[in-house]
Formats: sequence, structure tokens, C-alpha cells
Amino acid sequence: MAVLADGEGPAYKLTAARYDFSDHSVGWDLNLRRRSEMGNAWIGYFGLAEQNFTQWRTGWDNSYGTDVRVSPSVQLASGGFVGGSLQFETGDPWFAGAGFGRTNLRPYWNLNFDPNDSYMLSAGRRIDDQVLMVQLVHDNRQNPDQRHLHFYWRQPLADGDRLTLDLLYKSGTVEGEYIRRWGLSTTYDWPRFFVRAAWDPKTNFTPVDLFRLSVGTRF
Repeated sequence: MAVLADGEGPAYKLTAARYDFSDHSVGWDLNLRRRSEMGNAWIGYFGLAEQNFTQWRTGWDNSYGTDVRVSPSVQLASGGFVGGSLQFETGDPWFAGAGFGRTNLRPYWNLNFDPNDSYMLSAGRRIDDQVLMVQLVHDNRQNPDQRHLHFYWRQPLADGDRLTLDLLYKSGTVEGEYIRRWGLSTTYDWPRFFVRAAWDPKTNFTPVDLFRLSVGTRF
């Protein structure tokens, strides 16, 4: 999904996540992100012992402009992976956006879960920290029938807390079968800590379902 600005606050965010797959494999991810005037930079490490797969990764993203906001991003990973995206958005409080992403197709365990080689369309309403958004992410390279449709709601609560719901409808071919599935990610933020639980059926358009749990802190 598109990165949504978190506003002012601590410069660092540390996230640890566990991935439980329906084939009984387990993955772990540790990610450190830093926000500055030059944008958001991050570094992470992912491991999946059952498949003897480990990968270091890093990236950067930022947003420029006011009337038309331009948001580039770059991702690099061990094994020679390179990827990037470019998104455009306009409007306030109602907004609309479009973008595209591209990779060099080197091995990469996709923890974004949306297709990386894709185009994106979005529309919604943003007032302060409240966001309502619909976003389509459509593969435009190797699997052009695969798509994610997100229904995103972020709501500020009392005492600086925040609730975020991301309802996902996915469709596309998985090993010769055309599937339609619903997924859901729920995040609860306190001023310094957060927890996220998500169900992602046929994750990354494979036969495997995924439950993931993330916890983190800002400092």
C-alpha cells in the first residue's frame, strides 16, 4: 500500500514481526525506520528457516510538493534485488492518486504483499489524522490478472491512540486456479507503541495462507 504520512512524532520506529504460514513454516522480520527532512530510510532483516531463506533489505521514500504530491521510493535487498515506485496525489481533504512500481525480478520475499510490478490508483478523504481511502494495486507485468483492492480507514482516538483497519479483497490466478479472497489487517497505536494483526489468504498469490503479528515502538 501507499505510505501514509504519520505526521510529527518520534524519528525512529522499530518493528518485530512473526509470520505463521498455513504450511507450518514460520518467518521473522526485524525492521528499523528513521524519519528525517530527507525522507524515510529503513533497514530490515527477514528469515524463513524452513526454506533456508534469509535476506537483508533497505529502502527510502519521501513526498514532495503540496498541490501535487510526488512520492518516490527505492528498495534494495541482498541477492541483487532492486525495486522502486513513483506515486502522484492531489487534492485536500478529498484526494486522488496514481502510481506504478517496478523491480528487476531478482529473488525477494515480498513483505509488502501487494504486487511490486504494478500500477496503483487511489482515492479518499484525509482530515488531520483521519483517513478514508480505497486503493487498487494491479499487477502489470508477470501476472496481469492479479490485483489487490484495499479499503483503508484510520481513526484517531482519545489520549493520542489510533485505530487502523485495512480490508483487502484480492483476486487472481494461483497455480492455475482463479481465486477471490478477503483479508484484514488491524493496527492499534498508542503514542509510543503499536500492535498489528493481519490475515492474508493466498499470500503473495501462492497456495499458502498467512497470519502475521507485528509489535513495535517509536522513539
